Amino acid sequence: MMSRFQSINTGYNNTFKYGELSIGIVVPIENYANGPIPKMENHLERTKLIDQLGFKALWLRDVPLHVPAFGDAGQTFDPFTYLGFLAGQTEQIALGISSIALPLHHPVHVAKAVNTVDHLSQGRIILGIASGDRAEEYPATGMDYVNRGTSFRHSYQYLRASEKDFPHLDNNQFGTLNGSMDILPKPYGPKIPMLVTGYSQQSTEWIAKNADGWMYYPRSFQQQELKIREWRQLISTTQKYSKPFMQPLYIDLIEQSDFKPQGIHLGIRTGTDFLIEYLQSVKSIGANHVALNLRFNNNKIEDTLELLAKKVLPQFHNN
Repeated sequence: MMSRFQSINTGYNNTFKYGELSIGIVVPIENYANGPIPKMENHLERTKLIDQLGFKALWLRDVPLHVPAFGDAGQTFDPFTYLGFLAGQTEQIALGISSIALPLHHPVHVAKAVNTVDHLSQGRIILGIASGDRAEEYPATGMDYVNRGTSFRHSYQYLRASEKDFPHLDNNQFGTLNGSMDILPKPYGPKIPMLVTGYSQQSTEWIAKNADGWMYYPRSFQQQELKIREWRQLISTTQKYSKPFMQPLYIDLIEQSDFKPQGIHLGIRTGTDFLIEYLQSVKSIGANHVALNLRFNNNKIEDTLELLAKKVLPQFHNN
């Protein structure tokens, strides 16, 4: 039985520990339940606060184009530019992207950007990667939505090749690398940790072999346990190290600690008692990180973060 994760960089190593669960926060760190576009007010102060309070990771999303039908414009800022800014304003927290829609970006630019943030943060970057799920964006970038799974693999191969000195890469839809040029900077550590979101049009076998971890959506405990078990079994037959599993969770945290939980979109309205119980259950089935999203949170954001840090984080050894 595998009993540890590979050591990759500071962000990955601090966020993911075998057999443990850590807690992160999704940006925007605000309530914007009544519309798709956040105000992005007090975002820097709140980012500094979650860094100081001991949350393990900050997660931004890649939303290249605002698609009204999708209903969420994310943090609106370019994720790499924004993380470069936040790298200079924080000290410990991992800087995660969940996730870059690889077919919509040329991998040269992704490599350049992610490696830059990795250096500026001294190895705190975690790169989530995905095939993308908003079909409306693909015509705007000249990419084929139907074949996005193939494009995803080609981009992944390009990114991994770019981590080598003067790389060679043939038969790739994004271009040819013939060893006469290099892509700089290289990752701060041995490589950029890349976690696949959902299936990204790939098989579980491909994800187990190639990803450094797996991000999946909230599901029932039974469904999630089966997915994690299947994935980890595949890893154990082909890989040297185990690999982490993480999921997001929307919460509306109520001050009353024993508030009876209620379902909300992809999450729960609850007090700290049930939230701790839920997170302990997720940990027991093999999850290593939960990224909390406060979009529907009705209490003051700063108070919610303080309450989470006081009551929830101490329950998990990785925090």
